[in-house]
Amino acid sequence: MYTMGIDVGSASSKAVILRDGREVVAALAVQAGTGSSGPGRVLEAIAAESGLTTKDMSFILATGYGRTALPMADKQMSEITCHAKGVFFEEPAARTIIDIGGQDVKAIALDDRGGIRQFYMNDKCAAGTGRFLEVMSRVLEVPLEEMGQYHFRSKTPAQVSSTCTVFAESEVISLLSRGTAKEDIIAGVHFSVAAKACALAQRVGVRREVVLCGGAAKNGGVADAIEKELGEPLVVARNPQLTGALGAALLAYEEMKRKERSA
Repeated sequence: MYTMGIDVGSASSKAVILRDGREVVAALAVQAGTGSSGPGRVLEAIAAESGLTTKDMSFILATGYGRTALPMADKQMSEITCHAKGVFFEEPAARTIIDIGGQDVKAIALDDRGGIRQFYMNDKCAAGTGRFLEVMSRVLEVPLEEMGQYHFRSKTPAQVSSTCTVFAESEVISLLSRGTAKEDIIAGVHFSVAAKACALAQRVGVRREVVLCGGAAKNGGVADAIEKELGEPLVVARNPQLTGALGAALLAYEEMKRKERSA
């Protein structure tokens, strides 16, 4: 039995195919999100990788901002539920999840069985999100994938205190004009992201293991800043950008089994 999870976010589209609810057959991401060609491109790419199409799926579950715009999906679920499911599948010791996506930041508290105890989201402002990092990358003229390398070269992280992306951009430009080293500004940006993410985590109650997921988790500087800010060991999810799609594929399998039992 094959099931598919599709996670269409603001900045990227992800898909995972599972066999019998356990084995990952294919998993990938396309850096284009809702309202773009991303959903179509990720379906084409995963079909090319796996040799399987949506017609081969027993059940397809969609999540993310663009979940309602996927006519091939049998069901939609919130990304909170899907991220919790995906993280717990890969990290059964997870009790606190920090998810930094393109447009929001989430903190999720799990019980010992992977159920959601509580969650908080910051989705009213781009500060602390992947979009915030993209803006800073552009201003600093440092590619996103290189920001982590700069972070670890910093000796004195700069203070980036603004809680608004627009004001933080002005703050970074001012730091550049004063000759502040880019590595120190980037470290300051990462600690600014960490402060916002950790404030949400503290609201749900931090319990080990703390797992970081979302596209920003691929940036080692962000992970390092969060670990230092929390004062707790941090686990980066094995495929941090794909946890939502993985959770959706797992939930698709559960839905299919439920349908079989009731038939």
